Amino acid sequence: MRTSLIFTLLCSALFLMACKNSGESVDVTQYVDPNIGTVSHLLQIKHPTVHRPHSMARVYPVTQPGLMDRYFSDRIFGFAVNMPAYRRGHVTEFMVTSGNLSVSHEENAAVFDHDHEILHPWYHQVWLEDYDIIADWTTTERAVIYRFKPERDEPFNVLFRSTEEASFEIVNGNAIRGWDTFFDTRQYFYAEFSSDITDFGIMKNDEFQEGLRRIQGSETGAYAIYDHLDGPLEVRIGISYIDEDQARDNLNRETSGRSFDDVKDEGYRVWKEALEKIMISGASEREMRVFYTALYRSYERMVDISEYGRYYSGYDHRVHESDQPFYVDDWLWDTFRSLHPLRLIIEPEMQTHMVQSYVDMYEQSGWLPEFPQVSGDYPAMIGFNSAVLIWDTYQKGHRDFDYRKAYEGMKKNALEATMLPWRRGPAGPLDRFYHENGWFPAIGPDTEETVDMVHDFEKRQAVALTLEHSYSDWCVAQMARELGKNGDYEYFMKRSRNYRNVFNPETRFMSPKDADGEWIEPFCPQLSGGLGGRLYFAENNSWIWTFSVLHDIPGLIELMGGNEAFVERLDALFNEPSKVHKFRFLSQFPDATGLMGMFPAGNEPSCHVPFLYNYAGYPWKTQRRIREVMNSWFHDIPQGIPGDEDGGSLSSWYILSALGFYPVTPGSGLYAIGSPFFEEARIELPNGKNFTVEAVNCSRRNKYIQSATLNGEDLNRSWLTHEEITTGGKLRFIMGDRPNKEWAASFTYDQMY
Repeated sequence: MRTSLIFTLLCSALFLMACKNSGESVDVTQYVDPNIGTVSHLLQIKHPTVHRPHSMARVYPVTQPGLMDRYFSDRIFGFAVNMPAYRRGHVTEFMVTSGNLSVSHEENAAVFDHDHEILHPWYHQVWLEDYDIIADWTTTERAVIYRFKPERDEPFNVLFRSTEEASFEIVNGNAIRGWDTFFDTRQYFYAEFSSDITDFGIMKNDEFQEGLRRIQGSETGAYAIYDHLDGPLEVRIGISYIDEDQARDNLNRETSGRSFDDVKDEGYRVWKEALEKIMISGASEREMRVFYTALYRSYERMVDISEYGRYYSGYDHRVHESDQPFYVDDWLWDTFRSLHPLRLIIEPEMQTHMVQSYVDMYEQSGWLPEFPQVSGDYPAMIGFNSAVLIWDTYQKGHRDFDYRKAYEGMKKNALEATMLPWRRGPAGPLDRFYHENGWFPAIGPDTEETVDMVHDFEKRQAVALTLEHSYSDWCVAQMARELGKNGDYEYFMKRSRNYRNVFNPETRFMSPKDADGEWIEPFCPQLSGGLGGRLYFAENNSWIWTFSVLHDIPGLIELMGGNEAFVERLDALFNEPSKVHKFRFLSQFPDATGLMGMFPAGNEPSCHVPFLYNYAGYPWKTQRRIREVMNSWFHDIPQGIPGDEDGGSLSSWYILSALGFYPVTPGSGLYAIGSPFFEEARIELPNGKNFTVEAVNCSRRNKYIQSATLNGEDLNRSWLTHEEITTGGKLRFIMGDRPNKEWAASFTYDQMY
């Protein structure tokens, strides 16, 4: 009998393993852990956000105020009404308490414990220990439903509050409506309670005023009190950027007549469908959790803020009538590298709507944006990466947007807008110098800045600007050629070679050059440039920026002295020790997290670098490096993301790299092959077909490609085309534990350029 039982259990275990490895019977939603990334390596954390893919409504519990790693905060101070922009905080929050109502943010906070937490992309539940209340919530696209289950028979309180200019009004005996300020934009809300309010009032400057219904100003709020609740209290909140009536309409359209569980179950189905666009098998539990959490993070942005035929634009501060979705909340300096390319594979129609939104913003404001928000363009980072986004989308065959108007904006930004970091608007004297001379002029570390337009903290970033604009000009040139504008093509192609002007042939590093054409001395590729290297670079040093010539890698290899010298420099990058103690280095370069030598796995300018060995005929070194980076720095723990996530940029990098290919040069239509992580990965394409990557004998040790076939034909090159992926088919690798130094070693990428 015992032998039979053991045999039965063994068979059951083998069956479950077979289901897991097949990738067909596994509920991949259960591998998503939004708490991954809620502890930072140095700078920014992620919030455990509940939302639908690309939805307006994004909510999370408000924990310890300030810069504390949120996973370690053991108290909840409130619940967000919404997060209107990625990583820029919430607007309006409310808290529930039992017993006596307090105005104190600190006194109202409640202890919670992650061991009592249930957390999914569509649903979150916590236990507020101080009040013995079970709180849970779920969302639609433009609304959120909070549910509170008190375990004590005590007065139950709900307190809405804001520190910004805001408005609160108690209406109908069971609702609070109002708005809050997000920069120069208002977010409106309509909050409806499932039971009539017993007592109510407003709050101003930490004082309650009982019985009053309306208040406007900063440091204000409104409260509702229930003497007794017979069961759970639901607080259903609709949001809008148009007005309070639209917020109520959004709430009614998306939740009326539907129970909490109806909305929750629908959210689960939406996420299941989204996550199943990529199914993997042969992965460990850790790899499944990392992969599907990364895929969840990749669905957060951009955000559709259209509201049933209308949308508010912060670019002309008007409400527009439109049947097309309008997308905002993007950080292009980060997301052009991998997030948008991922969208072009799994959601290309949505990508064209995103690009059209950029074009609409250009028509409304006069400039193509770079960090579009609800309130308008956020003047962050460097480069005209909207040119990369537009050209990459067009080049990959998705042209259902006004591409002629888009080109008009691309050209205007390139010729008339300032290039300066963290600035927007017309060009100034330093920009005119660049247009005339072909490099952005640098100043020495002890030289006082004389140009008022230069940001006090961000400085000139002179070398990085030259490199970034060389690439965006290449994209403008390609678009010009497609539209038959040959004069523009020649002009911008000439400018695309400006990167050569900041390459010092003696040191073979990208280096700062002053207005007289002289190299800034002394110059250390590792440490020069001040905090974040910002006098000359952006967030990193010359070791990493020297490889930032995405559009002309063969040209960079030539400057470096050929394939062998290029590979030697790449190897040195991954092995270069810091010239100062590591804590001093990171205090100067806090964005350079996930360090491997001078390679920062946690910062976006490094994303393409492990794949560069392919271009010099050493693809086996790419295979090794990419596995080292991913295995070392991406984990299924709160500190599992090696740097600032930046709205899906690092997560989408992980997704594509784990599949086995990566778009080193968005706009080229090519993907460099790396080392596939899984025995099989199947991408569901919009055309109803699949693209499957099979890696026979794949394991942690067997990371080297021995041979490959594409749709049954031998493949002896280290790249794929976009068309080869999106038309469907099978890419099959044979993997081994020793590098095959002959596979794809003779191919050159010159034809790309």
